Amino acid sequence: MLNSLREPESEAVHLGFQEQYVSAFKWMLLARTVEDKIGALWRAGKVAGGCYLGRGQEAISVAVGIMLKPGDTFGPLIRDQAGRLAFGEPLFDILRTYLGKKTGPTKGRDGNVHRGRPRERIYPMISHLGALVSVVAGALMARRMQGDTNFVGATSIGDGGTSTGSFHEGFNMAAVERLPLVLTVTNNQYAYSTPNERQFACHDLVDRAIGYGVEGYSMDGTDLKECLEVAAHAVRRARSGFGPQMIVASCVRLSGHAEHDDGSYMEKTLLESPIGRDCIKVAHSFLVEQGWADESTVQEWRLNAKMDVEDVLQRVQREPAPVPEEEDWNAFSSHLIDPDLSA
Repeated sequence: MLNSLREPESEAVHLGFQEQYVSAFKWMLLARTVEDKIGALWRAGKVAGGCYLGRGQEAISVAVGIMLKPGDTFGPLIRDQAGRLAFGEPLFDILRTYLGKKTGPTKGRDGNVHRGRPRERIYPMISHLGALVSVVAGALMARRMQGDTNFVGATSIGDGGTSTGSFHEGFNMAAVERLPLVLTVTNNQYAYSTPNERQFACHDLVDRAIGYGVEGYSMDGTDLKECLEVAAHAVRRARSGFGPQMIVASCVRLSGHAEHDDGSYMEKTLLESPIGRDCIKVAHSFLVEQGWADESTVQEWRLNAKMDVEDVLQRVQREPAPVPEEEDWNAFSSHLIDPDLSA
């Protein structure tokens, strides 16, 4: 059944949802805290290469990450730190990667977002936008062929990435095969510095769900409650055999495309509009209004997040960097090749 623009069923705010909301908020705080630290390290010259942060998109990311179960597949994009944490990525992986440590997932070969744990179904991000859609869809196809059941794959993309050929090919295949894929499109209004009106002609990106024959939903990316409800619905539908689910979340980046970009091209009216709100501030206010936490409790959570990040950072800083002349710089996959066949 095609449900483009359809609203998900109302989710009652009960004890279970309260616990889920609080948990998601804590992951958001941890994601913002560790990324603020990474930004400071980059500005201090301690981080080489690019530095891409997810300020303002934590609610969207965490909502999907927290809905996935062990055994599901997650292919995060640039600003998915909150979702990564909620799905199980350790703080050590983040800081070891950015600081180029030999102990990190990439062993110091990459310095930012191209990290993952494929054995645990957390895939490294691919910079060629749209490519992760095909990768996750392919993984879901493989599992289906192996006879697996009751699994979901999730990935995300930005508004600009939906204009790539890779996005179309991957998502079209997922739709034709009715794969259990949850695709989150985060419309932060700019593809780097290109505004929406120069990217696509449709009224709303969720309209594209109709063309692919999949179920589509729009949500306010600054509202954690709405994000959790929509993500829960979409994941449940995908897991129940209803095929791909497309979520379009509206928000605004609260920083430039990366730390080297000041975002001066962004319209101030967007930042002052409802979608320009800081999702962490919105969630904080909701928690207090509902009586689920008071100001001192939230402050304690913030302090705990800061202490966790500082503790891991101090340990990671003492760990070794790669020694170029001692490293085996072959691709990781080459270690799986029979040496007799590769001679």
